[in-house]
Amino acid sequence: MVPTLQKSATGHAAMVATGHPLAAAAARAQLLAGGSAVDAAIAADAVLGVVEPMATGIGGDLLAMLVLPGEEPVSYNGTGRAPLGLSAAHIQALPGHRIAERHPLSVTTPGVVQGWHDLHQRYGKRPWATLFADAIHLARDGFEVAAVCAKEWALFQPVLAKDPAAARLYRADAVPQAGDIFRNPALADLLQEIAQDGPGAFYQGRIPAAAEQAMQRHGGVLAARDFALHQGNFCTPVTARFKGVDVYECPPNTHGVAVLHALQALETQTLALDTAQTTLAMVQAMEQAMAYAQRTVADPAGNTVCTTVVDAQGMAITLMSSVFKRFGSGFAVAEGGFVLQNRGHGFSEPGHINGPAPGKRPYHTVVPGLAMRDGKFLAVFGVVGGAMQPQGQVQLLYRILADAEQPQAALDQPRWRLEGQRILATERGMSEAVVQALRAAGYRAPSTEGELGGRSDFGGAQWIMRMPDGSLQGASDKRKDGMALAVAVSSTPINE
Repeated sequence: MVPTLQKSATGHAAMVATGHPLAAAAARAQLLAGGSAVDAAIAADAVLGVVEPMATGIGGDLLAMLVLPGEEPVSYNGTGRAPLGLSAAHIQALPGHRIAERHPLSVTTPGVVQGWHDLHQRYGKRPWATLFADAIHLARDGFEVAAVCAKEWALFQPVLAKDPAAARLYRADAVPQAGDIFRNPALADLLQEIAQDGPGAFYQGRIPAAAEQAMQRHGGVLAARDFALHQGNFCTPVTARFKGVDVYECPPNTHGVAVLHALQALETQTLALDTAQTTLAMVQAMEQAMAYAQRTVADPAGNTVCTTVVDAQGMAITLMSSVFKRFGSGFAVAEGGFVLQNRGHGFSEPGHINGPAPGKRPYHTVVPGLAMRDGKFLAVFGVVGGAMQPQGQVQLLYRILADAEQPQAALDQPRWRLEGQRILATERGMSEAVVQALRAAGYRAPSTEGELGGRSDFGGAQWIMRMPDGSLQGASDKRKDGMALAVAVSSTPINE
């Protein structure tokens, strides 16, 4: 059953905020059946890989931030590495010695499936196979394409058209419109195998061999051995205090450090919200923070999905997965019904700290976030949209923590986005006085820059926050097809 779409929700037991109603329904089912927040997030993420194939899928990466009551937050880094076959000669032959956005050498090893398994092994309660029932059903029997998804599908049709396998898989000759039914039986079969046999169904056997053959046809170097060697890892988050709240981000190879640097620069400033002075201070702090990330992590460059869940026992998670740019590399593994990601585009030139190398993780734009106050859970959150991720987090954290704005109201406000050096996009609805002040300060409007075919992507946020009265507030971005959903979990799980 698909829940009624609502962007915000209030509850007292459990809460889900995610990018699609069908993903919210899958998460809700896991919670009602006695599952943990991790079970719910995995089920939602598997569905998102079916219903938003331009944003995420099993050909991409996964990162997570989570906390249990009375414990310290934990990060999970499930990002893949460059193929072992990537050589210095490959890079030297490229224009500017940089891997282009959807070049065959941009493909890195997928980390999503192993990430699901690692998280479930440590924090899951439900049987592994049950987590994929909804995703398998939707891939096999079909789903109605949502409105935002349909717009992006059409916009990035040229990406699909370049690879015959991707063109057939995602109907490049007749792109699905909003409300059309789309099916992916090859993906359904693979998800069924993963449900039955675990991550080995993806990292061993037919899928790695098919991926290697697909990339060989295009001159890429991803090979079956890269799948076999993939590992994710749990790690300690990086953190900083802002307005009495401890904000946690995933450490490098992500640019979560940019969020913390910007917040620290704003910590001592007392500024009225939505004024030219405040906005300019935030932009300048973010610009400096992203420059720091460029020097110490890499060049920022995507598309992602985000699911936030808090369960009735108080476990909270932000889980984000991504194929990077829309439809990733644009190269499909037809036998598995998915596209491979293009995270290798995140590498810098040789000699940079983020220069490409075999088996190395590239700079990563995915940054799930979490906040604690006085050692207790306060919020889980994420903002999708490549370089918009840290920028969106800073804008929302400032609104919610410094100005006490309610989560949904904060998500609904217009945003700004730095697209490059002194290039700043402003979203429709922003005060003209603020926009003019930004332009007067030397920030010009974008021309051809931007994630969406020259247009700026102002992201899509998901947010769950514990309120002072103990209730949970869920908020979901109006810029996406998603929703927030309160789940009244009973003491007795529902039947299968």
